[in-house]
Amino acid sequence: MKSLTLAIEKGQDGWYVGYVEEIPAVMSQGKTIEELKDNILDALDLYLETMRIESKKTFKGRRMIHRKLELA
Repeated sequence: MKSLTLAIEKGQDGWYVGYVEEIPAVMSQGKTIEELKDNILDALDLYLETMRIESKKTFKGRRMIHRKLELA
């Protein structure tokens, strides 16, 4: 499966903050790296859902074919 890169920094308050290098708009934080990873996955899901909604608005009225894209 293809992967994304999580860039992580430990803040002065002890919390971990991070973003997805390939999609810098996807950011989150967590008390631990594991919590950060879970939060990043949630943020990524929200980002992709938002992009789906925006895409449907952009291409509304056009005859589009939609297929799932499996990342291998």
